[in-house]
Amino acid sequence: MARSLLLCLLLAALPAMALDAKAQREIDQLLDFVARSGCQFVRNGSVHASSEASEHLRMKLAKAGNRIRSAEDFIEQLASQSYLSGKPYAARCPGKAEQPSKSWLSNELRRLRAA
Repeated sequence: MARSLLLCLLLAALPAMALDAKAQREIDQLLDFVARSGCQFVRNGSVHASSEASEHLRMKLAKAGNRIRSAEDFIEQLASQSYLSGKPYAARCPGKAEQPSKSWLSNELRRLRAA
């Protein structure tokens, strides 16, 4: 009986652990934005192409499990700094000054929501 109760509780919690459709859509849009940006992504002192940056962030998202509940969580917890070193990520876009990825992605999220 205890096993059945535990299984029911776990099954009931599954939908709460998944990203809702809006959050998933916004994160997907941000990942696509990174991939298509043509900007260079600076991570731990190394420069990466936008497509590499997008793939790296997708990998981090896949490993994050249920810690990410919103696009803001994605930006704050995964796309702003290195998990290992704590060093902030940055975006180098053509014709613009280098900027922290946190502000770069937050600005894009605001633009997406306003559209």
